[in-house]
Amino acid sequence: MAKKNNSLYWKISATLLGLLVILGVVYVLITGYVAKQYFLEVNQRLYGNIAESTVKEVKPLVDGKVDTLAIQDIMHSMMVLNPSVEVYLLDTAGTIITYVAPYKKVKLEKVDLEPVKTFIAAKEKPFIKGDDPRHPNDLNVFSAAPIMEDERLAGYVYIILASEEQAAVTSTLFGSYMLKLGSNMFFIALIGALIIGLIAIWFLTRNLRNIIDTVRRFKEGDLKARVDENSKGEMIVLADTFNEMADTIVANIEELKSVEKLRKELIANVSHDLRTPLAIQQGYVETLLMKDESLNSEKRKEYLKIVLNSSEKLSGLIAQLFEYSKLEAKQIQPSKEPFFITELAQDVFQKYQILAADKKINMNLDMSPDLPMVFADVGLVERVIQNLMDNALKFTPEGGSVTIALHEMDKTVEVKIADTGPGIPENEQSFIFERYRQSERINSEKQQGAGLGLAIAKKILELHDATIRVNSRLNEGTTFLFQLPAYNN
Repeated sequence: MAKKNNSLYWKISATLLGLLVILGVVYVLITGYVAKQYFLEVNQRLYGNIAESTVKEVKPLVDGKVDTLAIQDIMHSMMVLNPSVEVYLLDTAGTIITYVAPYKKVKLEKVDLEPVKTFIAAKEKPFIKGDDPRHPNDLNVFSAAPIMEDERLAGYVYIILASEEQAAVTSTLFGSYMLKLGSNMFFIALIGALIIGLIAIWFLTRNLRNIIDTVRRFKEGDLKARVDENSKGEMIVLADTFNEMADTIVANIEELKSVEKLRKELIANVSHDLRTPLAIQQGYVETLLMKDESLNSEKRKEYLKIVLNSSEKLSGLIAQLFEYSKLEAKQIQPSKEPFFITELAQDVFQKYQILAADKKINMNLDMSPDLPMVFADVGLVERVIQNLMDNALKFTPEGGSVTIALHEMDKTVEVKIADTGPGIPENEQSFIFERYRQSERINSEKQQGAGLGLAIAKKILELHDATIRVNSRLNEGTTFLFQLPAYNN
């Protein structure tokens, strides 16, 4: 694993080595070119006045004609001063009249006079190149001076300072110089830069290696592995992203564990709730079959009613489970429309009055007739109010009361379902909306149920971007509240 973690380090190191080699070669080439130009400039500065001195000593042109004796004197002087130079006599147009050059390999007939005139006009001789008659495509350093007769320009002395023979000698020396430069300074600098670069890369990738090691530990099951604050460095964005991702994954795992735990509880509770009405049905049906001849009509009718009630409870439980599963899977989408919440509350109030009268519970309806319409799914909202009413009637004792109250709030209508039951302990109020989580106030058999009513109500209100709240005190009753948006025409 360490080898894999270091692979990036070696790849970067190899890339650095390649770049250093390329930079080294470029450096040597540039250094060689600069050194060559430096040599030419030095040559020109040393011998730049040679043409002017020659013209002062001898007159190569007399009456516009070449003086052979003068040329011989020039040749002799050049051989003494610098045997590698080439001397050319030019007319006023730059045409070569005659020359003194080894092997006489002159290929140009005319020389460009612009560099010559620039050179002559300068007080301090500049570094400038002119045509090389023996190499038409090359430029070379030179010395030049005008030839004057009776204060009239008769031509120019044009001297190439770095001849072909000199170039051959300097080429050999230059090659040796380049070899020394490359073998000494280049390789020393290359090795030094490589060592420094490897050390720098090692420190720069240290944080990345720490992050990779943390990722590996996380992958192998260490869910608490996080990139340390001191290990982030320049990788702070990557480190923070990984830490956030790890936190999200751990949270999802915990959520899945919680869901799995709830699933097991759901299966256990559903099994229990299904078993009870089924057992009742089975017991009374067996009794009817076994005592068919001895049972009178009233007893038979009583048993059949019990079987029917158990069947209805079983059907209601299955319907609740089906409804909750569809809500949880987000298969139900609200069909919102404006409607009068007062009319819906009145209908629910009328339906539950008979049931409340049977249980000797007082029903109250508190609302203003001029409440605005609300914008929601009327069927789902009715289901929420029914579930809350079922819950209120279940836990309200005889002589108690259940109240439906509607009040206009800021751009909303608040719905309250209040009872005078035993209340809910404060430490249990946080989970009563979870499926199959009921308060310990449920003690009697008649109060047992699926425990999905409040969970279904919460899911429906979440589809409406609304929340349900509970206010309760022991022995004082419980109130459930939720708000729906008012409809503006």
